[in-house]
Amino acid sequence: MDVDSKVNVLVTGIGAIIGYGIIKSLRVSGLNVNIVGMDIYRDAVGQYWCDSFVQAILASDKNYISFLKNVMDNNDIDIVFFGTEQEIYRCAEAKEELGRCYDKLVINNLELLDLAKDKWKTREALIAYGMSEYAIPSEIKGSYAELAAVFGKTFLLKPRHSYAAKGIHQVDNQDDFDFYKRKMESDFMAQRLIGDAEHEYTVGAFCTGDGCCRTMIQLKRKLSQEGATAKAELIIDDAITDAVNHLCKLFRPIGPANFQFRKEGDRCFLLEINPRISSSTSIRTALGYNEAKMCVDYFLSNKFEIPIIKHGHAVRFIDEVVIINE
Repeated sequence: MDVDSKVNVLVTGIGAIIGYGIIKSLRVSGLNVNIVGMDIYRDAVGQYWCDSFVQAILASDKNYISFLKNVMDNNDIDIVFFGTEQEIYRCAEAKEELGRCYDKLVINNLELLDLAKDKWKTREALIAYGMSEYAIPSEIKGSYAELAAVFGKTFLLKPRHSYAAKGIHQVDNQDDFDFYKRKMESDFMAQRLIGDAEHEYTVGAFCTGDGCCRTMIQLKRKLSQEGATAKAELIIDDAITDAVNHLCKLFRPIGPANFQFRKEGDRCFLLEINPRISSSTSIRTALGYNEAKMCVDYFLSNKFEIPIIKHGHAVRFIDEVVIINE
């Protein structure tokens, strides 16, 4: 496709940080885009930066796939960006039902998607493929006393299936351990506490499915209470570069992927893989790494240009859109 012509883009989940981050990135990309925004909430803020808006149904709705196909057909959509994980996994499960529409989705390697949604399976894969150096010591069974003997008095409990640091709890006593373990039930996972919040990193990588990482951007970050990046600074760390290249060679992402690490000394520990555009995408764009543009260029024209990344740092703050009723 000639990307100098108008590209019809569908962006979902535009009421949240990933969705409107993608919109922001498209608007500054230099591409000629017509953006259709979609969200389950009729007052989703991202609609004010789109050319048109469609109120969506839940990804869990039995009619979601037919609804998505109708939106794509009615708006002659060329490419679809997802702002929510729920929609990604729903569409991954419905590849056959989506038919020709599936090829227009920015969606990753299906094996990687299945692996990445389970933190225990991700850890087990690292060990199985000889990359235990990146695996955090973890267990999915045991009492507080048994786990404290292995991890120390203070350690983490987290759901195996979660995202954006949701549901993670630091425990240092029997009562808290019992409470959160009961709450998580079979999704329970315990991990040694690695490093500290001052040594946490998020890395965006763009890959082509052949094990090659074409480019990456590394940010040292601090998380907000919601689990998104609140503050970030561009860094270049050789150990992280090596880790991402090894992980991309093993897992073969297609398009954008996000790797989250903590460091303990010189050693990198993988927190999780998010095989999608992440919540820091608008920060990355401001530093010259525009994932949305890379996706349009690559998936529609099989074109890729290595971005020129600028050194800098970012701080997020609360802002608002105010609509005056006439």
